Amino acid sequence: MNTKNNPKKSKEKFYDKKKLLLELIPLLLVLATFIIALCVYPLLPPKIPMHWDANGNVNNYGGRGTIFIIPILFFVMIALFFILPLMEVFGENMRKIYNYYYAFKIFFSIFFFVLFIATLLPNFGYNFNVSYVVLTMVSLLFIVIGVIMPKLKRNFIFGIRTGWTLSSDNVWNQTHKVGGILFIAMGILTMLSLFTLSLEATLYIFLAMILTGSIYLIFYSYYLYAKEKKRTL
Repeated sequence: MNTKNNPKKSKEKFYDKKKLLLELIPLLLVLATFIIALCVYPLLPPKIPMHWDANGNVNNYGGRGTIFIIPILFFVMIALFFILPLMEVFGENMRKIYNYYYAFKIFFSIFFFVLFIATLLPNFGYNFNVSYVVLTMVSLLFIVIGVIMPKLKRNFIFGIRTGWTLSSDNVWNQTHKVGGILFIAMGILTMLSLFTLSLEATLYIFLAMILTGSIYLIFYSYYLYAKEKKRTL
């Protein structure tokens, strides 16, 4: 075969110049958390709240240096979100869903930034239930993921990744269509529970929905896979 007449198509890069510029936005939010942490560090008391129980009461304290835990974790997660697509087996699929993947990263970054501010403010006399803020943001995150889910293409990074969904585009697509509805419903129900039930009851309902929904989607993906396999026999 004449390789000159049939040149191999060069592998397309996942990040072009435009995407690299967009990737600066979540990185800037990470940088903002570090700058804020450095600025407020000298103003913090020797012990600061680190964890809240189901009723929103502080049940664990740490040294003022723990203010950097969220910024560090935030940076690690954003770095992973940036690197993982470069190692993706279904690289072409990841390129197709970049806009949705990026939208998730932006909301995830906002989630971490709000979480950081919410855990910081009680040290300066702002008395509010941090757990309400966390569950509200988690509810919104679930709704965002639910909206994105039906748009996803098969990949190993983002979505409902079982052996059955990864084996077939059809199983993947149908599972994510149902999964999107479930995630939106879980987000809305959690939000409604926050306004109508106690925080503790909302937390238990939320955990029960995650467990039940996860188990259902695993078995549903297997059902679709078995049904598809039976048709091909």
